[in-house]
Amino acid sequence: MSFPILSSILLAPVLGVLIILFIPQKEDKVIKIVAALATGLTVILSLIAYAYYDQSIGGLQFVEHIPWIDELGVAYGLGVDGISLPLVLLTAIVIFTGVFASWGLEKRVKEFFIFLLALVAGVFGVFLTTDLFFFYLFFEIAVIPMYILIGVWGSTNKEYSAMKLTIYLLVGSAFALIVIIAVYLYTGLGTFDIQTLTQQTYDIGFQKFAFLLLMVGFGFLVPMWPLHTWSPDGHVAAPTAVSMLHAGVLMKLGGYGLIRAGIFIFPEGAKFWAPVIAILCIVNVVYGAMVAMAQKDLKFVIGYSSVSHMGYVLLGVASLNTLSISGAVAQMFAHGIMTALFFALVGNVYNKAHTRMIADFGGLAHQMPRIAAGFVIAGLASLGLPGLVNFVAEFAIFVGSFRVYPVLTILAISGIVITAVYVLRVVQNVFFGPRNPKWDGLEDVRGIELVPIVILCGVLLFLGFFPSLLMELINNGVDPFVQQYLTTPKVGGMF
Repeated sequence: MSFPILSSILLAPVLGVLIILFIPQKEDKVIKIVAALATGLTVILSLIAYAYYDQSIGGLQFVEHIPWIDELGVAYGLGVDGISLPLVLLTAIVIFTGVFASWGLEKRVKEFFIFLLALVAGVFGVFLTTDLFFFYLFFEIAVIPMYILIGVWGSTNKEYSAMKLTIYLLVGSAFALIVIIAVYLYTGLGTFDIQTLTQQTYDIGFQKFAFLLLMVGFGFLVPMWPLHTWSPDGHVAAPTAVSMLHAGVLMKLGGYGLIRAGIFIFPEGAKFWAPVIAILCIVNVVYGAMVAMAQKDLKFVIGYSSVSHMGYVLLGVASLNTLSISGAVAQMFAHGIMTALFFALVGNVYNKAHTRMIADFGGLAHQMPRIAAGFVIAGLASLGLPGLVNFVAEFAIFVGSFRVYPVLTILAISGIVITAVYVLRVVQNVFFGPRNPKWDGLEDVRGIELVPIVILCGVLLFLGFFPSLLMELINNGVDPFVQQYLTTPKVGGMF
């Protein structure tokens, strides 16, 4: 395909920002339509890329390469494979539905959508770029708008949460920057190209050092215990669309970076530190689930649930085989859709009831049957019910990781039981049981409000019934690398 489809995906939200800049502040509806068109274009282009990706060839496709700073070897390079392409599609779906979840926004609409689109442009860049310099640049672009979006449009201690989130993520990115500079100087090749760096050999000591820093740096973003505390606060304080992007996409940058920049470039370092990740991820799974069970605020439940579920991603990464890593990538996609749905539903309820406290509700299924149905689907996805895409991802992780860490895998599976407890309890207390007449006036979702719920539920169900559409592509991206680098050492001399 000669058409620069990846640049088009990356620039679509940027174009949306430029158009919105010239729209008068009072034209709220026009601004929202432009944002919907810009993000809708990314969905269409991502689906086209997904359809045209040739799995018989595999590897990076739709590659674009333009030299930028020749003296430093920095180039504008884009490309997708079986790992990054599903995450590009995930980002497009979440931002498109996020725009419709924000359709009722009335406060400073123009600025909100400018920062929202800028944020998602950075996220697209991280998944699309093939250059470590741009990887870091796009990551920073994705982080900074979060501070403003939460600080201005957020709620519940928003200033503290926005600052905490930003500081944690910038500290994490600093660790990644050290490794980027170190590997650039170590190779002496004068390039930041990820493919080129992947093919080099490195001292075992250097690999251990570099992967440790990346494990900590991206561990902030995943988030990995004990670096997770910024995440639930950020979830709760953020407006609905930002919560959707935060949990649905931003947390996936850490898992993606750990695979793309960590395992791919430093496989022997990954083997050395993998047991540490495996142990910490079990704390993620069990601790996150236990804390979620004790929460009284709906957003906090989902926030700590996300910490728990991202532990499964880390377990898949730590197991270092084709099935487990493929499961980890699939889990990032599935969890992104599921949490985006959760936050869209909770945001809708909060906008109408002005409370998120579980104890305040009861019998909402009478007034809001569509919201209740959507929440049940998201809840069943969260506990890994067969027929939903989350089951496929978690099953792949458990089977792949059981071969390496049987005891830890059994402990991780126990997290599903805890998840079932708090999910079913929330569903019972909020939507079923005795009806609270206080909420008789609440209106169910209708019209544009239905768009994110229908799309996100549809993706969970469709890929749950046809998982090969996702898993075959991901496996195509993971297996060649595992066979080449994780079964034989890629090691130079002693460090």
